[in-house]
Amino acid sequence: MLSPQDIIEAGSRIRPLVRETPIDYSLNLSRLGDANVYLKLEHLQHTGSFKLRGATNKILSLSSDQLSRGVIAASTGNHGMGVCYAARHLGTTATIFLPQNIPEQKFAKIKNLGGTIVNSNDDCLDAERKARSAANESGQVFISPYNDLEVIAGQGTIGIELSRQLDRIDMVFVAVGGGGLISGIATFLKSVNPRTRIIGCWPANSRVLYECLRAGRIIDFPEEPTLSESTTGGVEEESVTFPLCQQLLDEHALVCESEIREAMRLVFNKEHRIIEGSAAVAVAAYMKMRDRCAGKNVVIILCGRNIASEKLIGIL
Repeated sequence: MLSPQDIIEAGSRIRPLVRETPIDYSLNLSRLGDANVYLKLEHLQHTGSFKLRGATNKILSLSSDQLSRGVIAASTGNHGMGVCYAARHLGTTATIFLPQNIPEQKFAKIKNLGGTIVNSNDDCLDAERKARSAANESGQVFISPYNDLEVIAGQGTIGIELSRQLDRIDMVFVAVGGGGLISGIATFLKSVNPRTRIIGCWPANSRVLYECLRAGRIIDFPEEPTLSESTTGGVEEESVTFPLCQQLLDEHALVCESEIREAMRLVFNKEHRIIEGSAAVAVAAYMKMRDRCAGKNVVIILCGRNIASEKLIGIL
């Protein structure tokens, strides 16, 4: 389905447009869990999120004829930014379907990157369905935020970088929405060391894929508002991420809104870094499980930084 070689090829393909992000040893988080904790600073990526990797790999795989027609995506913000950034650099156009209640700053960033915005006034999954339908009608390529092997391979290039940056990785904490990021990272890291434990992290208020994995099939599950905006939304039927997550995830962690908020504050106060709620989900999950991390080499993926100013001020 998805091989480490696919991810290696994606890494070579996207390198001219995508930044290799550093890792940073966190003394504070290491002391709290008596572990060696490294933060993967993917929030420093162009556009402020890992989503650029998958979008770039997908768009680079398109033919000149497909590029001439433009691309379509649906997004809560970060995926849309990644698609628009890659499309602009590759000389094509991008139309982004936005669900309801998108922060104004993300809306403005997509527009500034040259995206044509369609407000669907629906939830995330319905916005994706409308975008797919529009792509089918226009003959344009739809770029899924997670349900596409080339997108997942692009996200998996984080795993390549981690394998170069650390000699041994025992545990990796990754926030999960549709499952593309964790599927890509796990595919590569498990090929390097099958004993590396992959921990999927969800906000308790928005945990659709978590419940799908518990049920053993893709289901609808109600969501509530969460600080982790980037992980919200349902999972498409027959999503390729579902079997990958079934196979590759070793543990699941749920965190509440207060734990996400405290993780954002901790990273700001102790690490002097601004992260969005989805990145804080992974930090909060580590904090919850830190007693089991003693003596381990732990990686926490800081997957994004795109948070509205007024929300950040309120949290801090």
